[in-house]
Amino acid sequence: MQDAITAVINTYDVQGKYFDASAFEKLKAYYATGEVRVRAAGTISANAATIIKEAAAKLFSSQPDLVRPGGNAYTTRRYAACIRDMDYFLRYATYAMLAGDPSILDERVLNGLKETYNSLGVPISSIVQSIQAMKEVTSSLVGSAAAKEMGVYFDYLSSGLS
Repeated sequence: MQDAITAVINTYDVQGKYFDASAFEKLKAYYATGEVRVRAAGTISANAATIIKEAAAKLFSSQPDLVRPGGNAYTTRRYAACIRDMDYFLRYATYAMLAGDPSILDERVLNGLKETYNSLGVPISSIVQSIQAMKEVTSSLVGSAAAKEMGVYFDYLSSGLS
C-alpha cells in the first residue's frame, strides 16, 4: 500500500531525478486536502454502521428481489455476506482517500473480485448500486468538499467492478 507522497517519491527515485514543478504540485494538492480527508475519515469511521445500514436499505428497497427467496441476499448468511462486503468497500475506500491513492483499491479489493462475484453468481450491478448508495449516504454526512474527494474512491470501486 502506498500513499500519494510515496508514489511521487518512488517515481522520481526510479528515474534518479530531483523533484520538478509537477512533483511539487502533486504534493501541494495532497497536503491541501489533508485536513478535509482526515475529518471525513473520522466522520465515516464514527458513522460506518449507519452508512452501511442506510445504503443497504436503499439497495434492498430498490431491488427487493435480492432479499426474497431465490435472491442473492436471501437467507441470513447471504444477507450478512452482502453487509460484510459493503463494510469492506467503505473501509478500503476510506483508507484510499486518506492515502490519496486509488491504486490501493486495486491491490486490496478489486484484483480478482469481479471474477469471484461472477463465479458465485452475485449480480455485479447490485454491488455497484450498493457502492453508489454508500457514496450518497456518506456525502450527506461529510460535507461537499469531502464528499467530492470521497466520491472519487467510490467511483473507482464502481468502475473497477463494472
